[in-house]
Amino acid sequence: MTIKIDCEENVWYLLPLIRKEFAKSLIKDHGLTQRKAAEKLGITESAVSQYVSKKRGDSKIGNAMIRREIKESTKRIMNGDILVMKMETCRICHLLRAQRSQTNQNFKA
Repeated sequence: MTIKIDCEENVWYLLPLIRKEFAKSLIKDHGLTQRKAAEKLGITESAVSQYVSKKRGDSKIGNAMIRREIKESTKRIMNGDILVMKMETCRICHLLRAQRSQTNQNFKA
């Protein structure tokens, strides 16, 4: 049996999920190209392509409140710099971890 510590789970499951949701929102809601979305998120254009094509970050966010918070985060990211993106990523990660604690579930089996 392999045991993952919380930080490892965050990197493997939450970070790709958050980046996917941010990339999708930046493209769909704010009209950015994949290249511009990648620049805003500090990742490669090919990573954005993989998020959009569902090859990476395949989990879904079912909680409507967290989906709304992601939309608010992408507004802030659009108007901010890389520091804003980092802060918003951490903020959404904390929300997802709190939701997981409340429902007592893992992100991936």
